[in-house]
Amino acid sequence: MQPKSNIHYLSVEDYLLLEDAAKERSEYCNGEIFTMAGGSINHNQISGNVYVELNSALKKQNYRVYMADVKLWIPQCNSFKYPDVMIIEGQPQYYENRKDILLNPLVIIEVLSNSTKDYDRGDKFQQYRTLESLQHYILINQDNIQVEHFKKIAPFEWLLTELNQIEATLKLTNPDLTLALSDIYDRVDLSPSAMS
Repeated sequence: MQPKSNIHYLSVEDYLLLEDAAKERSEYCNGEIFTMAGGSINHNQISGNVYVELNSALKKQNYRVYMADVKLWIPQCNSFKYPDVMIIEGQPQYYENRKDILLNPLVIIEVLSNSTKDYDRGDKFQQYRTLESLQHYILINQDNIQVEHFKKIAPFEWLLTELNQIEATLKLTNPDLTLALSDIYDRVDLSPSAMS
């Protein structure tokens, strides 16, 4: 389910002015603003774990890792999103020279919650797929061991690999790296009381 819209039909310029002054983050799609739900402890821990592992693995290579507060512009969908983690290859490309809005993600990672998992797998992924630079879309479940890796293998063709064992490893090419699920889920509470 997409987050609930709370303001009707603003221009991109008006959205950016509001967002720059806002205390809470909101995403934008075709004139509507969608307030983002607050994150859970598990969501925060997983995002942080992934960011740290990626930043370490890609140190001194031609990649940059970004987290949470950096917006992504999707021109074909007239949409701004806040992916949990993004990897950029080479130099970042910016929306109208704004250093807080990127255009060219190579990898997008989203941590799933019960309220957004269908949206992240459905409409949001459909929007992300319009980005020519995107080669990997990774969904990480925060309530149990489950990682879904969508790899672009041809235009309009994506291959899904699903991992659900803590001993498994997530392998990417371009960038060439491996992430252990034990590192992704390090210090994550998967007990029923921690579920979002």
